[in-house]
Formats: sequence, structure tokens, C-alpha cells
Amino acid sequence: MAKGAYLLQLGTVPYLEAWDLQRSLAGAVSQGAIPDTVVLLEHPPVITTGRRTDEAEVHIPDGAEVELVETDRGGKSTFHGPGQLVCYPILDLNRFGKDVRKYCRDLEEAVIRTLAAFELEATRIEGLTGVWLETPPRKIASIGVHVSRWVTTHGYALNVDLDPSPFTDWITACGLEDASFTTIAREVDRPISVEEARSVAVQALAEVFDLTFEELPADEGAGLWEQPTHGKLAASR
Repeated sequence: MAKGAYLLQLGTVPYLEAWDLQRSLAGAVSQGAIPDTVVLLEHPPVITTGRRTDEAEVHIPDGAEVELVETDRGGKSTFHGPGQLVCYPILDLNRFGKDVRKYCRDLEEAVIRTLAAFELEATRIEGLTGVWLETPPRKIASIGVHVSRWVTTHGYALNVDLDPSPFTDWITACGLEDASFTTIAREVDRPISVEEARSVAVQALAEVFDLTFEELPADEGAGLWEQPTHGKLAASR
């Protein structure tokens, strides 16, 4: 039977603000105060590093208008920017098998199904993270997660319609020297909005994780903690 979950769809949110939101949600999910929650948003230009990032991977040119944030997720460096759909599932893996590897594969499966709606046949590549198109290999989505007390944060970033050059010009993304990066728009040769990709992504997440979503209102900013339903929870943080 499908599990109930919250869906929070935001606009463009600064990375650190979104990270604070994830941690607040993770605390609430771990305490059973709210159900599993999925957040979809975009970020202003930001490079994030993971626990396995090497200093040599980051080579941001002088004058580049981009933030640099060190995170607690797994993986290496990546780039986020407008035109990229970022998905942060805050899930209690006690309800999903307590298997982090399977969770990552399920995230990839949700992206693969999202891309299939645009008639793109995506795949995994043995030994590499994320979701790829072949041939030649082109990375279209990055995966990086953090799990604490079996509750997940971070997630995936799907390149919808943005300039992918920062993945190679500003960083050695994912630590891959010769990797090529692409977007949905480039592959289908037409503009694609993040909103168009969102609706498909929500359906794919619901199918893969067997979720039934209740969408939370978020008219201003993150919105969640200002909702009357969550007033007591906000006060207890």
C-alpha cells in the first residue's frame, strides 16, 4: 500500500537556506512529527563539494559568480544552477528497507523514468554514480546523499536546460577528468522548462518509492515552517 508523503515544490532557493530546511525536515521526519517529505527546487549558481572531493577538482576562475559550499553528502564536487531540477527526498529508510545502496539505485531509477517521458533512454554506468546517456557517455544527473539515523538528505540534480560548461570549466565534476555533461533540452533539441520536468519527476518518485503525495503550500520562500499546521513543530525546533 502506498505511503503518504509531503511534497514541497519551491522556486529558486539559496543552497544554504535549502540545506537548513533539509535538516529541519530530517529532524521532524526522524521524530515522526511529519511524514516522509520530498523537496523540489532550483539553486542559484553554486558549487558543492562532498566528503570525497579533492582540492584539485575545484578550479573556479577569477570573477565567476558562483558560491562554494562544503557539504556532508557523499561523492565529489558538482554544480547547481537555474535550469536544473534538484530533488531532496527526506525519507526514513526504516520504511524503505534500511539499504542505502538500494536507495541510491532507486533515486537513479526515478531519474531514468523521468527522462523516459522525454523519450530519452538513460542508464547507469558500472563504477560511476549518477545517470547517463550513451553513446558516447554523457552525464545528465548527479546523485549524492547523506543518511543519519536512517533519514536521508540531499538527493539528485537533473540537468534540464542550463549551460553545462561549469561542470568542466569551474570544476572537475564528480572527479571525472574526461566526462561530458548534457541536458534534457540539448538532447531533445528544444527548450524544456524545469516546471515541465517537475511534473514528470513527481510521478516517477511516487512510482519508484510507492508514495502518495500531499502538496504543502509554499507561496513565500520555503513556506513550511510558517504554515499553521506546523506551528507547534516550528516552535519546538
